[in-house]
Amino acid sequence: MMDSTTADARSVQLEDLLLASEDLTDFLQQFVRSTARHLAEDADDLWCSITLVRGAAAATVVASHERAAALDEVQYAFGGGPCLSAAERHRVVLLADTRTDRQWPAYSRAAAEHGIRSVLAVPFELEDRARAALNVYSGTLRQFDARTTAAVEREVELASRALRLALRLARHREAQTDLAAAMASRTTIDMAIGLVMARQGCTQDDAVALLTAASNHRNVKLRDVAAELVTAANDGPTSTHFNPSAPPAPRSRPVPSPVDGSVV
Repeated sequence: MMDSTTADARSVQLEDLLLASEDLTDFLQQFVRSTARHLAEDADDLWCSITLVRGAAAATVVASHERAAALDEVQYAFGGGPCLSAAERHRVVLLADTRTDRQWPAYSRAAAEHGIRSVLAVPFELEDRARAALNVYSGTLRQFDARTTAAVEREVELASRALRLALRLARHREAQTDLAAAMASRTTIDMAIGLVMARQGCTQDDAVALLTAASNHRNVKLRDVAAELVTAANDGPTSTHFNPSAPPAPRSRPVPSPVDGSVV
């Protein structure tokens, strides 16, 4: 079982692994591989995978070996088993002997035929109703005693912290990307409104109404209608960057109407 010093060292290792990973999938892939190596202690009959459950669908995100991924697929085909139960019910599930298990007899027989003798599944502590579990397969009978089970639970606990951080960072990056896209769209829309006001000699509200009507009539997003007008006026797409020292833009050609294509 991990002592506090070992746990702290492993936590730092996982954080470093997260920082060094290209993305979340890469981190999880490295995690299952390192966990399999750590638990196997130079044995070659132990494999790990991570199952993610979304709604009624389950999928293997990463696996330390193709054999673990194949065993996951067997479980999904039967619609029940240790990893699905661990993820969905958020509880540790131990299948000590696949040859005598009665909870999932069909799956257990299939696992035994694949040379698997014991299975351990431990759920991750995630947020926003996300459900996932680490699956550990072994060809050794009753591989997971109290000490080994506690070690796996600790591994998952430490990885859960890193996963929560990674998911928060991912959501933050998505929010930043969405904000940047919204700002770019806003700039294009404002320029289009100005073009319509100048060409039609109308108010800002009237220009917005014209663009909105064009968007609804053509079933095209407002920002796309605006982009067409700005591109037509500038013979190319616009940029959100403003350079006050740049030379004046060349005189633009007539701008087609956003609604019917006639010259504005």
